[in-house]
Amino acid sequence: MTPERIPEGLWRGPDGRLRCSWCRGDAGYVEYHDTEWGVPTRDDRALFEKICLEGFQSGLSWLTILRKRENFRRAFAGFDSARVARFTQRDVTRLLDDAGIVRHRGKIESTINNARRCADLVDEFGSVSAYVWRFAPDAKTRPKKLTWGVLKTMATTPESVALSKDLRKRGWTFVGPTTMYAFMQAMGLVNDHVHGCAFAAKKR
Repeated sequence: MTPERIPEGLWRGPDGRLRCSWCRGDAGYVEYHDTEWGVPTRDDRALFEKICLEGFQSGLSWLTILRKRENFRRAFAGFDSARVARFTQRDVTRLLDDAGIVRHRGKIESTINNARRCADLVDEFGSVSAYVWRFAPDAKTRPKKLTWGVLKTMATTPESVALSKDLRKRGWTFVGPTTMYAFMQAMGLVNDHVHGCAFAAKKR
């Protein structure tokens, strides 16, 4: 019997469905891929959380952050930006002692800083969502067939560069263009499931 030839960037899960290969090897990662990643999200709390967690991921794997996500939510008041904006130096000290999260002073202080910047976005645009979705690319500019080879060339895009630049101008930190593209992928501003993935139909 000839072995099945599965396109690069995909794998067949235990349920028989093809998935993006990056989620292989961990049940929690598979669930995240199947139910969250790439689903269009317009909830301000969820968007703020993901920007923060993408910042914490810098230099680490997303799986490391995903496994600690509930600890992060507990430590950062459920990523309620108004509450996090009121954190003080005492909270920074508390968080640096919290073994359940990534204890990096710069990233902790960045999260508090960015929470304070959220209010400015809401004042100007009505919501964080309304601001962020302005940077979603026109579908006509996207690859017609998103293969693994194509996806590997897209660590950043003009839209993620523009989002990063604008956020930095507004005082946000840990929002580089690669980080912002990962955020856009996760929050469904782009649909980067590899062609052939059973979950590629999560379109906005």
